[in-house]
Amino acid sequence: MTGYYSLLDTLKTHFTNDPLVNTITQGSIFNVDLGKQNIFPLVHVMVNNVNFNDNVISASVTILAMDNVSQRKEEPTGKFETSDNEIDVLNTQLAILNRCFEMLKHGNIWDDLYQLNGAPNCEPFIERFENYLAGWAMTFNVDFPNEMTIC
Repeated sequence: MTGYYSLLDTLKTHFTNDPLVNTITQGSIFNVDLGKQNIFPLVHVMVNNVNFNDNVISASVTILAMDNVSQRKEEPTGKFETSDNEIDVLNTQLAILNRCFEMLKHGNIWDDLYQLNGAPNCEPFIERFENYLAGWAMTFNVDFPNEMTIC
């Protein structure tokens, strides 16, 4: 049975081919290295839980897409603008997750027998600790064939 490996490998392959992503990691949220030595934008994949349903395995997955926020050289011209590129980062990271969603829904990930179950939920985050990071967490359920036999 290679379902878990295959799920992670399929998502890794997708994000490796995304021109907006530089680093892909996986595992616990505590495994995300937020240090400046990482090459951002970074995508982190977490499998939250798995359910077995007859011939299908359903996995709840959260994908974090994040990047460094940097200060602009020019001052903002109005009250709506900010002195950094936080809005740009949030826009780009949401686009990364939207492309993954579309590939799960209609594209090559769906063709690999991974099917989205329901609509994903995306939540923005802004972290101002060691680095100023912003991005989105997308949580969704994905179904794939259960290849386990009882023989």
